[in-house]
Order: sequence, then structure tokens, then C-alpha cells
Amino acid sequence: MSQTILIIGGGIAGLCSAITLQQMGMKVKVYERNTEPAVAGAGIIIAPNALQALEPYRISDEIIRQGNPSDGFHILSDQGRTLTQLSVPSGFGSLHSIHRKDLHHILLSALPPDTVEWGKQFLQLEQKDNHVRVAFSDGSQAVGDWVVAADGIHSNIRKQIFQKDTYRYAGYTCWRGVVSVDGLPCLSHRFIETWGTKGRFGIVPLPKNKVYWYALINARQSDPRVANYSTKDLHRLFQNYHDPIPSLLLKTTSHDMIHRDIVDIVPMERFYLDRVVFIGDAAHAITPNMGQGACQAMEDARILAECLRIQSNYQGAFADYDAKRRERIKQISNQSWKIGKIAQSESFLFTSVRNRLMKHAPKRISHNQAQRLYKFQL
Repeated sequence: MSQTILIIGGGIAGLCSAITLQQMGMKVKVYERNTEPAVAGAGIIIAPNALQALEPYRISDEIIRQGNPSDGFHILSDQGRTLTQLSVPSGFGSLHSIHRKDLHHILLSALPPDTVEWGKQFLQLEQKDNHVRVAFSDGSQAVGDWVVAADGIHSNIRKQIFQKDTYRYAGYTCWRGVVSVDGLPCLSHRFIETWGTKGRFGIVPLPKNKVYWYALINARQSDPRVANYSTKDLHRLFQNYHDPIPSLLLKTTSHDMIHRDIVDIVPMERFYLDRVVFIGDAAHAITPNMGQGACQAMEDARILAECLRIQSNYQGAFADYDAKRRERIKQISNQSWKIGKIAQSESFLFTSVRNRLMKHAPKRISHNQAQRLYKFQL
């Protein structure tokens, strides 16, 4: 196909889409608003379904080589007692944790050096009968056959085309940090998430002697008091949680934390319109409770490429892509939202009942759920 594809957004979704489409022989250009590769200093977990999706492009092997493997997540009480283990089913591989900047480097390395243009802030899009024109804030323009909108949860392309607010605040806010494991003798090699009435706390070992942590507490949206929390404030909240949670917070400086309210978007009524197709968070931002945000973006990129490979025209390919992705995204989005509500409860009575049910729930239930989640299907 001798088509020119404009990809707006150079994050995980945009870069994965560029890789899959270039491998089909398409002319691809990625336009990223940052002036250089700049990735927030946090970790990320790549699940087996995403590794399966990217396997034909040799990216999965590199993620596995550079990442830190785990057989699943251990859910603990605030006193460190095991509530349940969310295991990766046998034969599906492993979860792999990696620093976001390392993942970004892997994806960029899979593309020709001139694929990404930096410092290109999207301004406006105009669709014509036989092309689409994109204008950027620096006065430049780009013309292509169609556009992949990969500009994230706050997608300006989505806002221009659909002009509908689909954001949902989850009711809780999140801090993330990465620190050295030195001086943390209690640190386990396991991926852990701790559930308590003061909030949730995740601990994910990373390669290179680092550990990624995240903390979630209930709060009003855009609460200025909470937004100004320091590591001392978080330590005060989590000081009675099991080791090494208090120690991790004491090792982190406040300016090394990343803070964001947890927001998702109601999945769009359709993931395309005319010559524009949406992928990743621009189409269906998901709460992080199942670790599937980036993974679903990777699935998007593979499915879109496969639909374009089969269909002779982009209109049919976009429709197939939409049909293939819609139900899976809806299921994961809804399940993730429900998990967040259950996990963030501050009620002692509810959490005590919840914890007992989790400890005694039949393992086949979580096993079947994991099989559906971690199996990638074209």
C-alpha cells in the first residue's frame, strides 16, 4: 500500500502503530509535541497479551530481555497477609516490569531515525475527499491519506471531532515513584499490591536494582491540598502498613514523585470517523487496576495493522478494527472500574468481608479471568 499515514502522538500507542504499519510497507510519520524523547519516571508492566500482539515485530523479545519477569500479582492486606494471588496461567508466559523510558527506547529503536518529528503540537485537523491535512502550533502542516490519533487521554483530535466530554473521575488519586532497592532488605522479588482502608500501595521490582511503587487514596477530584502532598504526608498515611512500604516512601524525595488523579474515558461510540482512527488512551483510556492501559494500546496497533492487511480500503479496515476491539475494551474497562471501587473501600466492615471472600474464593475463578485477559486474539 503506497499510502502516507500521519500518526499524532509519540507515546506507546503511536510508536507501536508506526512499527506495525511500517512493517506493512506504508509510509508513516509520527508527530510528537515533546521536543525530545521525554518519558515520566515510572515503571510499567507489560502483560502476556501485549507481548503476543507484538511478537511478529521482535519487540517482545527485547522487552523480555530487558524486563523483570513475574508470574503474577500478590494481593496483601495492610499487615502483609496474603489475600489472593493473581497468577499468569501456565503456558501464557510472564508479566514483565520495565521502566517507561527503557520501553520507549525499545520502541524508538525499532523505527528508522527520521520516523518521529519532535516539537509538533497538534492544532487542527481538516478532512477532505482524498486526503487529510493536519496543522501544528509552529505553523507547519502535514498531509496524508489518513490519521492515527494516538494523542492520549486528553486527545485534542477527539475533542475536535466529537466535541463530547467522556471523562470519568474514578474517585481516587495516585502517586508514583522509582527508587533504588539499596537499604530495603524486606523487599520481595514479587509484584505486590496491598489493600487497606487508608488506600492501596503497589510494589513492582524493576531491572537495574530499582523498584517502582504507586499509592492510591480516595480524594476529591483536583483537590489542591492532596495535590501538594509530600512523601512525608504519604508516609503518615501508610506508616502502619507492612514493610517495606514506609521505608519506600522515606527513600523517595517529593520532587521525584508523579501525581495524577485517576480518570478514564467512556469508550467512544466508534473508534474512527472518516479518515481518522483512534487508538490507545485517545480511544479508550482505562483505569490502571488491571495493568492493561498500555497493553490494550499494543493490541490496538496489531489489530489495526491486521485489518488493513486484509481489507482493500481503509474504510473497511477501520470498521473491522472497531468491531474487533469494541467488546474487549468494554469488558476490560468495566471490570477495571469495578475492581477500583472494591479495592478503594475505606469501610472496615466491607474490607473485612471482602478480604475473607478473596482468601477463600475458588482459584478457578481468577484462573479463568486471567486466561481471558492474557490471551491475545486477532
